[in-house]
Amino acid sequence: MITCFITYQIDPFRKELFEQYARNWGEAIPRCGADLYGYFAPHEGSATTAYGVYTLPSLADYEAYKARLATDPLGRENYEFARRERFILKEDRIFLKNASAPHGPLGGGR
Repeated sequence: MITCFITYQIDPFRKELFEQYARNWGEAIPRCGADLYGYFAPHEGSATTAYGVYTLPSLADYEAYKARLATDPLGRENYEFARRERFILKEDRIFLKNASAPHGPLGGGR
């Protein structure tokens, strides 16, 4: 299993556009085959940093997912929305694997 962490630098005066972008991915990403943990917009602290996090079984599965996302109507529309509105200033992604034992669901209290 691999996890993709996307770090975004966004325009702090256009945060609501990033939030719409995130909601759109909330529909398209699972439909195209990735398990979405979520998109996270600024709330307190930095007003310019946002994240997206999803998992896939392997990098080969990521390539197939990317191809499906590129042909998905909402996926194509969302890419165009971000390009047209320019609220994303920078985007970096990294693929990581869990190096520790599973610790239960995210957000689970102890």
